[in-house]
Amino acid sequence: MAFKAVIFDLDGTLVNSIEDLADAMNTSLSNYDFPTHGYDAYQGFIGNGIKSLVTKALPETNRDDQQIKRSFAGMMDIYSSNCTNKTKPYDGIIEMLDALKSREIKLCVLSNKEDSFAKEVASALLPNYFESVDGLTIEAHKKPNPIKAIEMSKNLGLKPEDILYVGDTDIDMQTANNANMFAVGVSWGFRSKDVLIANGAKLVIDHPLDLIAIL
Repeated sequence: MAFKAVIFDLDGTLVNSIEDLADAMNTSLSNYDFPTHGYDAYQGFIGNGIKSLVTKALPETNRDDQQIKRSFAGMMDIYSSNCTNKTKPYDGIIEMLDALKSREIKLCVLSNKEDSFAKEVASALLPNYFESVDGLTIEAHKKPNPIKAIEMSKNLGLKPEDILYVGDTDIDMQTANNANMFAVGVSWGFRSKDVLIANGAKLVIDHPLDLIAIL
């Protein structure tokens, strides 16, 4: 099939944001004298939105609604000023996006990251590549709900089956299949190949430029 568009996840797929997210959350945890976590731990916290990350990072004994709200607000405030300090595109991403654009493939981003942060990161690090960048605005629309992916396909004037959906987590593979898009996992992100395949990845690629061969 000749795919006409690609929808990408952002964190763990296009950019490595683990350190900025972890630093912001660890600062928020330290403000309450809670234990902090290493970068490796945050790989398991990422993928289902910042509120989920905050909840998982808090001590199990301090996950009441009020503490989650306070920690979420603190983390968001810190992250808003530091979301591109250490975050960078993965090796090969720019070359891949250039190759896709040269083939007139339409490109979009769909993330569970808060919408303002998703737009800021994409604009700062990957400008002028995407038809649209959508982050999370309504909790009920969070991936793996396919509503935003399907909306993107309509805005592009394409059928879902004409679109590759590329991501690094189980949530992304579920979203792709729920939207009837071709699910491509990436091995350089925050989940293993086994997890991606178990959650419906049709293919798993090891380098961004491998995506060109699929097209």
